[in-house]
Amino acid sequence: MAKTRVLVEFGMGSSLRREDYTEAALRALKDALWHNSVNMAELFGFPKQAMIVDAEIGVQKPDAVDVARLAEVFPYGQPNITVRQGGLDIEKPQGGGRTVIANAAVVVSFDMETVQ
Repeated sequence: MAKTRVLVEFGMGSSLRREDYTEAALRALKDALWHNSVNMAELFGFPKQAMIVDAEIGVQKPDAVDVARLAEVFPYGQPNITVRQGGLDIEKPQGGGRTVIANAAVVVSFDMETVQ
């Protein structure tokens, strides 16, 4: 058996006023997940809990993201979340703070035999 990728989805999220990196990351994850009805488990005859979900989040301040809050977004599966340097911070005019933008990539895999 081998970890086999069956789905990749991307999302973007922002925090317009509060400079909240966790909120921007949550919105990016939801954007990626809500693009699809992630029903791969049923297609392959696996229980939903068998889904291996690898999520990569990019923000300018990775240490400011609460990964435990991100994990709560996943209703099932085995989420593995990595937060790294990425995204954008857009400065507002006249020292009005910044808008935080996060990017997310979500990869769904299963431990299954590959057919050649």
